[in-house]
Amino acid sequence: MFGRRADGELVTGLSRTHQFMPFISPRRNDSNFLYSMNVEAGPALEFLERYNEGRPRDQWLSMFNLVLASLARCFNERPGVNRFVVGGRLYQRDGVWITYSAKQEMLDGAPILTVKNAFPEGEKLDEMVTRLRNALLARRRGKVTQSDKEVKLALQFPPLLVKVGVWALDRANRFGLLPKAMIDDDPMFASVFVADLGSVGLSVGYHHLWEYGTCSHFVVIGQLYERHDGVKVFDLGCNYDERVADGLYAAISLEGIKGYVEHPEFLMTGEKLEYRDR
Repeated sequence: MFGRRADGELVTGLSRTHQFMPFISPRRNDSNFLYSMNVEAGPALEFLERYNEGRPRDQWLSMFNLVLASLARCFNERPGVNRFVVGGRLYQRDGVWITYSAKQEMLDGAPILTVKNAFPEGEKLDEMVTRLRNALLARRRGKVTQSDKEVKLALQFPPLLVKVGVWALDRANRFGLLPKAMIDDDPMFASVFVADLGSVGLSVGYHHLWEYGTCSHFVVIGQLYERHDGVKVFDLGCNYDERVADGLYAAISLEGIKGYVEHPEFLMTGEKLEYRDR
């Protein structure tokens, strides 16, 4: 059907300005907007201590898990940010998909893995934690994805042929010709990509958006530190493609991440956090 892709559906009813934006800013990094948030960590740390008490260490909930859960809630509740631009058109993504990076081992020089998971609406926090832990353990134990196999095969060819192959995939993506199985397994076809720099003791930064794929958001988590007023905080550095949603809608949605982390009881009970007036 016209306007339908394997991973989304064409958004209609846009203003002329919104429809025209992809033509004056054809690349994601032409439309890259940076946004930072300072998150108070005290309530989350207390919540984590209560949650983890009496549980084996390998079943502990982490601050990173809370950020992922908060992102999933916001992207499910505010679907206007869960969109992407391809071929000059705006699409509503099917489902919330989050990709994140993790070290194979916590050692200098250890390889970095990318893990992509779907985050269904209404999923309980306990279920999410178990599912993510199992997915990460499987990757660390050597599970190979279809995307891994494709990259390994591609790198056996000369650079020129690899460039031609990537170009062909990009064109197929522009015309909506990529199969769902390939898209679902590719980490670059996601709602948001997350990097936890705080886990390796680094402060927050910003990361560019990739032109390949459909990922319209990148979130970087910084290390925990004590603010000037003595409050424990961490920073989130967010990049998003402003062609996806207007600035106010996107800002309210991103601030919802901060809201859920600072009020983690909402993640546990499933209650909805009140956003600012739209």
